[in-house]
Formats: sequence, structure tokens, C-alpha cells
Amino acid sequence: MIFGNVKDLDTSFAWLPAPLRTAVEHLKTTDFAALPAGNYELQGKDIIVQVIDMMTRPIGETHPEVHRQNIDVQFLVRGSEQIGVATDTGNNQVGKDMLAERDLLLYTGMENESTLTMTPGSFAVFLPTDVHRPGCAAGAPQEIRKVVVKVCAALLA
Repeated sequence: MIFGNVKDLDTSFAWLPAPLRTAVEHLKTTDFAALPAGNYELQGKDIIVQVIDMMTRPIGETHPEVHRQNIDVQFLVRGSEQIGVATDTGNNQVGKDMLAERDLLLYTGMENESTLTMTPGSFAVFLPTDVHRPGCAAGAPQEIRKVVVKVCAALLA
């Protein structure tokens, strides 16, 4: 997992592998407040941008998830969000397996969970070995706009 702010891309994150740098650079240079919610191709099917408007929820109403084929680069445009995160130990109970259809595995909970607080400009990179629980309220539930860039993990091989 990598966590930071897009304003620090050139100083603190110059070492990012090219596909992740492409994703974060796009986050830094695009006015996502002006784009309609939806999915956009950044680099064919290898890098997809999802612009999402959603309401955060109490942590108990959310589900930890993991992806095996894609890396999530999550970015907050507006609002405040907490994201639970932990290394996938293999000990988490599977709630729903949608890996074949959507590259999504939902857990009922996660072992050793920590929490990130996302504010506008924050980004977090979740690798296939990182469990993450997005969409959690940081205080009272609120409307947020976030962007999730799906980067094909094979691009980093």
C-alpha cells in the first residue's frame, strides 16, 4: 500500500513504476469535479478511470475487498473518507467471491485493520496483497466524489 497526496508526486513519488505514475499524474492534472460520474479508458483496458459519487457509511456497513488482477489507485476529490487497510493474511473469511466476473473478493472482516483518512488530494494505492475497506464515514456519513483508477497488475510484472 502506498499513501500520499498528488501534490507530492514529483518530490516524494518520482520512483513510482510507470503505470502507477501515469495513474497518479492523471489524478493530479484532471479536473474531476467537472467530469460526469462514469468509467473512462486512460490506457485502453489496462488502465480504467472510475469517477464515483457516493455516500460514505459507518464502517460496520461496509465490506473489506481485494482484487487479484488489478491495482486500485483511489483518490478523493471532494469530502472526507476513511479506508480500512491491511495485508491479506489469507485468514479473512470470504463473504462473496466475484473474482472471475469482476476481479472482486469481498471479506466479512479483515485481520489487523488500520485506517487511512482521505481528504481532497489524497491518494492510496492498493496492491493485490492489500485488503481495503473503502467508503467508510470519517465522522458523520457524507457525500463524496472519489476516483478509482484500475491498473492491470500485469503491467508491473
